[in-house]
Order: sequence, then C-alpha cells, then structure tokens
Amino acid sequence: MRIEEMLAYNEQFVTNKNYEQFLTGSIPNKKMVVFTCMESRLVELLPKALNILNGDAKIVKNAGAIIRKSFDSIIKSILVAVYTLEAEEIVVIGHHDCGMSCVDTYDLMERMKAEGIKDETFKALEYSGIDFHKEFHGFETVEESIQQSVEIIRGNPLLPEYVLVHGLVISPETGKVDVVSIDKKEVAK
Repeated sequence: MRIEEMLAYNEQFVTNKNYEQFLTGSIPNKKMVVFTCMESRLVELLPKALNILNGDAKIVKNAGAIIRKSFDSIIKSILVAVYTLEAEEIVVIGHHDCGMSCVDTYDLMERMKAEGIKDETFKALEYSGIDFHKEFHGFETVEESIQQSVEIIRGNPLLPEYVLVHGLVISPETGKVDVVSIDKKEVAK
C-alpha cells in the first residue's frame, strides 16, 4: 500500500529533522488566501509560478475551484482566514484543461453505480432536495467559473470591505497566469 511507503518516509523525515526548513508561523506572510483546484499538476507548479513560499498563504482547494453557494465550506475557510489569520487578499485560481469543464454527470453516476452505489441512494439524495446533476456539474469556460467564484466571495455579506478578491487562470503546462479579475478597490483596513 502507498500509505505504508508514505508513513515510512515520514518517520525518516521527522527523525532527520527535514521539517526545520519549513518552520513558519500560522499567520500567512503575504496575508493571502489562495483558493484553487485540487489538480495534481499544480501542487508544485502553482506556488513556484507565483512565488508563494511555505508560510506565505493559506491554500484552500476543491474540484475546479468552484464556489456555488455563499456559505459553503470554502467560504467558511476563507472567512476564518480573514478574521483569525489576518488574510487581506483572496486569489481564486482556476486552470486550463480542468477536468471539471467536461464532467458528464450521467457518466459519473453510472461509474458510481458500477462501484456499488445503489439507485436508492440517488433517489434518497433527490428526495432530500439534492440535485446530483447540479451538484456535480462543472463549467463551460474556466474564466466564467472563476469570475462566478470571485463574485460570490466579493458578495458575501460577512466579508470585510478591505479584502481584495482576484481571479486568475494558470496553465498547468507552463505556469503562465492569465488575469480574469483584479480587485483594485482602495479601502483602508
């Protein structure tokens, strides 16, 4: 199992004090939250492409960097970072060639059924008011999706006026960043 390899590596990492190079405080040095996709190609590329070092930013991720509701778990994480960890800027970063841009929710449901999820489970979700297809639907363009997430964050009634919210799209091949939205308001804290 891969977890056993990871745990063995971790034991050596701690024994050799390799963690010392990463020691930092909990307040982000750049007073920033980066909300991005869980894309594995971005794990090292995104921080290097934007000069984000360990301790510089709080990093929050989900599939597609998608926010659809004003009080989902991503928004809660962002608000905690703002109010308790001194974050003053939020950067929403999507990426080209994102898997969420082409999610076929019917195919996804069939894959789940093939792995043993019963029809009754999907019916129970529907009965509970959860629209499977709406919940797992991706987006048409990454730029529109990032702009939607930016607007939901900016429009949150609990977000202080001084917090800047930006939207970017990164290439998972080159690290080139394109601007979707830069918040240029000048509101003093």
